[in-house]
Amino acid sequence: MTETAVAEETAAPVAGGPRRFGTAWLAIAVAVGLLLGFAAGLLAPSLRTPGDTSPEAGFARDMSLHHAQAVEMAMVAYQKGTDQRTRNIAYDIVMAQQNQIGTMQRWLEEWRLSPTGSQPRMAWMKGGEALVQDGLMPGMATPEEITALHQATGQNVDKMFITLMIKHHLGGIHMAEGVLAETNRPEVVRLAQAMKNNQQNEIDALRQVEATLTV
Repeated sequence: MTETAVAEETAAPVAGGPRRFGTAWLAIAVAVGLLLGFAAGLLAPSLRTPGDTSPEAGFARDMSLHHAQAVEMAMVAYQKGTDQRTRNIAYDIVMAQQNQIGTMQRWLEEWRLSPTGSQPRMAWMKGGEALVQDGLMPGMATPEEITALHQATGQNVDKMFITLMIKHHLGGIHMAEGVLAETNRPEVVRLAQAMKNNQQNEIDALRQVEATLTV
């Protein structure tokens, strides 16, 4: 599978979404997604290798961490959510973003760069360092918010997840736009554009669900 195909797949939710599959099944699916992402990274074009302080390397590192939190929140919503639409969206987020983490981590391996860089978070993006608040990149939930989501029950899971994920996606879109303004590497452009499109679609879907949940 080419990286273009992977990016296109991650840009569209799975039709119909999942049903109540077990956690073990989802863990296997996540692992497969990560491996597919690594395979996509192997197919990246051979251009001049980005340096340690390049926008491409910084984006890959920071977005991998940003995605990891989204995957954690989506796993909670998938396992504990009461609204099937919320669970479907959470499933799509887990699969797409775990795949993309794999792709970005493979880029770093191919570029012979460490998964962690020498610069502060968001330094690769113009004005990015000013966007980091208490060590958190744009849109990221605080440790207290993550704990509250894990402890939530019933429809509060759906509501809290939607609120946190909309904010999270808006931050992710801003980061994707940031690297698109800095890079001309085809594989980075394709993946960042896919992230931007996919996350905006998921924001729209989450807002539709949110409007129908009881107060």
